[in-house]
Amino acid sequence: MGIVINKQVNDQCKLGAWKITEEYDQLINQLRLDEEDRATLEGFRNPKRKLEWLAVRVLLDQLTGKQNKILYNGNRRPYLSDKDYHISISHSVQYTAVLLCREKHVGIDIEKMQPKIEYVAFKFLSERELESLDARQRIYHLYLHWCAKEALFKICDKKQISFRKNLFIEPFTPREEGSLMGRVETADLQMRLQLHYFSLDNYPVVWCYKE
Repeated sequence: MGIVINKQVNDQCKLGAWKITEEYDQLINQLRLDEEDRATLEGFRNPKRKLEWLAVRVLLDQLTGKQNKILYNGNRRPYLSDKDYHISISHSVQYTAVLLCREKHVGIDIEKMQPKIEYVAFKFLSERELESLDARQRIYHLYLHWCAKEALFKICDKKQISFRKNLFIEPFTPREEGSLMGRVETADLQMRLQLHYFSLDNYPVVWCYKE
């Protein structure tokens, strides 16, 4: 299938999504990998993980129009070797998504919706958030909360943050596409950010950026 989204979502950020239907050789033949990246790729035992890893890099190259190398800091936050863009990456089952911004830190998450999220909702939502859920769209609403908190977590450099105790989503009515407000509250960090979301097939996508 390949790239399904390639758009400038605002004057700051570019967002791309890729539906993984290709075989291993179809993806790797689109890349020029150095020895380090080849070693990383071959270190994955799961064939699905290899496809995700490759699809992210093919998508990134198509979004930027050139070959790129992704590196990671001590908290496993990705960055580009040439530092042309800040980058955030997410993948779930058939899809991978990338968010780029030249000047601002970014966070993105994509997840395939499944009913089993009901069994773990209490682990990442506060009592107030649980009470605010729309009963008619409960699973979708739960996933928008989860994806929003993942995006906030990534934008905070994946530091020691509790989804339930430090990340909060203000009440909102879920729509096919829209925005919501999230907060980060720790002893060292107080932040309120607007997050944007949309649905791609059965996959909610939430993204945000900050200075």
